[in-house]
Amino acid sequence: MGKTSSFKEGWTLVLVGRTGNGKSATGNSILGKKAFKSKTSSSGVTTICEMQNAILNDGPFVNVVNVIDTPGLFAGPESIGKEIVKCVDMAKDGIHALLMVFSVRTRFSEEEQATFHSLVALFGEKIVDYMIVIFTGGDDLEDNEETLDDYIGRECPQPLKEKAAIRDSQQKEVDSLKGYSKKEISELKKQMQQKYDDELKRITNTVEAKLKEETKILMQKLEEERVVRLKAEENYKTFQNKSNAEIEQLKRDLARANERINRPSPSGGICSIL
Repeated sequence: MGKTSSFKEGWTLVLVGRTGNGKSATGNSILGKKAFKSKTSSSGVTTICEMQNAILNDGPFVNVVNVIDTPGLFAGPESIGKEIVKCVDMAKDGIHALLMVFSVRTRFSEEEQATFHSLVALFGEKIVDYMIVIFTGGDDLEDNEETLDDYIGRECPQPLKEKAAIRDSQQKEVDSLKGYSKKEISELKKQMQQKYDDELKRITNTVEAKLKEETKILMQKLEEERVVRLKAEENYKTFQNKSNAEIEQLKRDLARANERINRPSPSGGICSIL
């Protein structure tokens, strides 16, 4: 009889980074297939959150890997929060890691710093424990006879270096022409599994708490609007009833006036006002 593979709980990864950094290509490399549309473009190919998955064999185990590709995120916490909420909607079992994708072909931009700081502002410092830093374009460093440490030391702003602890955290150099090697994918998988085993809790918990809070606020606003609307309707009905009563009273008064006017006078004539 052949060997039977056992399914392990899957991972859900979210790719975050500036437009053009190679998020889609990174996702394709992790999945081992061309699942996301990817091409060199300054405007970016990904316009909405999209999830693709693959089944990866790991010895006796079979892992289901879900990868969520996001549009370029460079606005404030509110914009990034909306995208993360979309990701949570897709990731029913939670998000296990955020892959911050940078490109060594470009300088660290204010947009990328803003994205990082927005994520920290949204989820707190603990978010760093769930981050895996990915660098694309490793072939360019080789052409320039540079190392990744050279690039980080030269380009990475000090606040981001300290916050993300890039030198001591997970660093990956990706050759944009060859993609991930089997060894790199294996290391990345071990890294993600270790994170999951060590932390035993997911970003989803934080997001769900924030969603509940936002939902509570929204429900309160809707209730307040409902009360105001009912009060306005009640006032309108009261006003309408009062107006109708006044109109009916005017009609009765007018009828009585006409009756008096048209009543025959004692002399036998009809009194009329000209």
